[in-house]
Amino acid sequence: MLAQADFLNSADGEPVVVDNRHGNGAVLLVCEHASRQLPQSLGTMGLSEEALSSHIAWDPGALAVSRLMAESLDAVLISQRFSRLVYDCNRPPESPGAIRDVSEVFRIPGNENLTDAEKLLRAKAIYHPFQGYIGQEIAARQALGRQTVLVTVHSFTPVYFGEKRAVEIGILHDEDSRLADAMLEAASENTAFLVERNAPYGPADGVTHTLVLHALPAGLLNVMIEVRNDLIDTEAGQRVVAGFLTGLLGESLSNIQR
Repeated sequence: MLAQADFLNSADGEPVVVDNRHGNGAVLLVCEHASRQLPQSLGTMGLSEEALSSHIAWDPGALAVSRLMAESLDAVLISQRFSRLVYDCNRPPESPGAIRDVSEVFRIPGNENLTDAEKLLRAKAIYHPFQGYIGQEIAARQALGRQTVLVTVHSFTPVYFGEKRAVEIGILHDEDSRLADAMLEAASENTAFLVERNAPYGPADGVTHTLVLHALPAGLLNVMIEVRNDLIDTEAGQRVVAGFLTGLLGESLSNIQR
């Protein structure tokens, strides 16, 4: 709490946001890159509005899709209030990607030349409360004998370093591919979207941290979902994708549990 008091003020709000806190569904949704909000103490971090609105700051559409899925699945949804420009909660403190001073073509002046103490302060204020809350939620559910299926939701830019990405939805996994395998099999029978395994990123890129931290040690079914953000830049698109993903999850979980 002291670290938060040193870095965040009362107007910033807590780093962890919980929707449908008392949801009874088996799925636990997590959205690490939900917001582009910056703590007041950092101002604009030296960035233009263009940069602060772009995918380097957040995953556009991911929170909206997550909330629609939470409603359909009666799932608890845990999301991060602050931009990944400040701290990327899908990276551990020792990762160079946790606090970047360059992201794609953008320099991030507010992250340049940070001391180890300044980086530690951000981790204590943002990362540890966020990942700690996920761990506490899973532990509380286990104590009640409740099943937990950990699903993280992200979006990605259709053009990265000038290269177009054809994939529309990525189904990502680390060492445990049970749920991903079932979802990919179910998706192969549906031509609505181009769905691929571990695309446009995979575990070698360090993107499965939340799954590795919480799901693998506990043996929980888990998956990371990536949606190309041009598909979810409108409410209509968000509803279509959320409906597709909800159906895919439901069908896959039923198949696994048969």
